Amino acid sequence: MRLSVNIDHFATLREARRAAEPEPALVALLAEQAGASGITAHMRSDRRHIKERDLRIIRETIKTKLTLEMAATEDMKKVALEIKPDTVCLVPERPEELTTTGGLDVIAQRKPMAAYLKEIEKEKIRVSIFVDPNLKQIEACGAIGVRLIEIHTGIYADLKPGKAQDKALSDVVKAAEFGHTLGIEVTAGHGLDYHNVRPIVAIPQITELSIGFSIVARSALVGISQAVREMVELLK
Repeated sequence: MRLSVNIDHFATLREARRAAEPEPALVALLAEQAGASGITAHMRSDRRHIKERDLRIIRETIKTKLTLEMAATEDMKKVALEIKPDTVCLVPERPEELTTTGGLDVIAQRKPMAAYLKEIEKEKIRVSIFVDPNLKQIEACGAIGVRLIEIHTGIYADLKPGKAQDKALSDVVKAAEFGHTLGIEVTAGHGLDYHNVRPIVAIPQITELSIGFSIVARSALVGISQAVREMVELLK
């Protein structure tokens, strides 16, 4: 299973002091050298962490895959068409949230979402949808031609071991299986860490995990290279 390292919170640390370090592009290169199969960066409308400058440098320097997480807005579309990441992952965005709290409601936005997808895909950029483990939402993704989704694992990840977490894991399994039957490539992410990732790794339909905060937190203790190597080992 592939690991895409989300580097947002290295930029959050930089912005806490309006400083020049840590440098997200350097983090991306070190993560790549430690075994990451890709780099993920979420640019928010308020530019609270990742900025255009970061994306430009990362796009020019990494040798693996760049995924740009973003809201489906005109502003973000301009950024994507300029930077040309390998993949764009469309996520919901609320100004007051600390982090993304759920998947896109594709059912409610089916027509505008389909048009938005086509505008990006015509530039040879692959588009993914961040979606809850909800079969109807995944069916809607398939109906508008989506061929790549990222299943939101936050509900599972936030629960302690027990029946509720088992149910949340079962929902992720069913969502991955259903997406696969529709011919959609399935990835997953949000809230995953060194303790809860293995049951997700065991789902054969999932090809890649996007993991950020837990790697950033681990890096504060052991360094980015070691933190990435440890996660890569768990994904094997």
